[in-house]
Amino acid sequence: MSGLVTNGSVLLTRFVSRFNGCTKRLSSHFTYFPDNGKPVEGETTKMNMMQAINNALDITLKTDDSAVLFGEDVAFGGVFRCALGLQDKYGKERVFNTPLCEQGIAGFGIGLATAGATAIAEIQFADYIFPAFDQLVNEAAKARYRSASQFECGALTVRAPCGAVGHGGLYHSQSPEAFFSHAPGLKVVVPRGPISAKGLLLSCIRERDPCVFLEPKILYRSATEEVPDVDYTIPLGKAQVLREGDAATLVGWGTQVHVLLEVAEMAGTNLGLACDVIDLQSILPWDEETVCNSVKKTGRALIAHEAPLTSGFGAELAATIQEECFLHLEAPVARVAGWDTPFPHVFEPFYLPDKWRCYQALVDLVRY
Repeated sequence: MSGLVTNGSVLLTRFVSRFNGCTKRLSSHFTYFPDNGKPVEGETTKMNMMQAINNALDITLKTDDSAVLFGEDVAFGGVFRCALGLQDKYGKERVFNTPLCEQGIAGFGIGLATAGATAIAEIQFADYIFPAFDQLVNEAAKARYRSASQFECGALTVRAPCGAVGHGGLYHSQSPEAFFSHAPGLKVVVPRGPISAKGLLLSCIRERDPCVFLEPKILYRSATEEVPDVDYTIPLGKAQVLREGDAATLVGWGTQVHVLLEVAEMAGTNLGLACDVIDLQSILPWDEETVCNSVKKTGRALIAHEAPLTSGFGAELAATIQEECFLHLEAPVARVAGWDTPFPHVFEPFYLPDKWRCYQALVDLVRY
């Protein structure tokens, strides 16, 4: 009897060991594709996205005496260290912590911006931006409209880490861009890497409409790029065509851009197809002209985002493409997105629109 127990224990130990080895969850579901082009000429420094954002904030605080950076734990650099060293450099009056109150952070930022300061607020995770939703949608977005341009809070930028990170679960992995895209008066921006993050953030800070700047947190340290040392901006509301082809148009933003770039490579290798890959960059406003011109050329469109499918921003793209490009379409517009459930923890790999789901959607498009 004791022998059976011993043998059973050994078998269980081996099973658990193998099971654990086979189910190790990776921290990312994509291959990072660094930018090769430079928005401006000149000296560069190798930076990851966290460092590029820090550099943009540093430039702003240095060149704009009215600029103020604040949020939960920002004083010591923030949870993801994007503000690292800035309080030491610019003082406690310009870089400081706030209470744990997102509604208060947004309201304080609106007051600062309305009074003429450049306000840069950090919400520690985009998942916790919802208590500030009323302030941003009903106050910040409407300030200029309701006052007939007598006052505005355009110098307000709200930064928030968003998206999947490999182990965030339902309260640390959401992508809320679609909620804010329904609010006229806001600008909503999502970068794909260090070069775009620096240029887009500087554009948001200088924009005269309030901006929600969503930073895919898994990209903070995923890879590095040669980021220009100088002050530069990237236009808001303008998409970038990262790869060109005639088989299909692949549209994404943030992390999903890298997934689609890998899908385009797979399509080239396995199917002999070349695809347009577009980084939308700005969700509100979005570059309808670039997207529709591409779809009219290719006849097929695939949109991918991490947020749930229903009422995700991909639905707005699909509706516009159908309206503007109907006679050019060779297949229905395809969307690959998160499922209509709360963001899972252990089942995150099944939730995300990874390269295999996107690739299969592309194959279905081509074979339609």
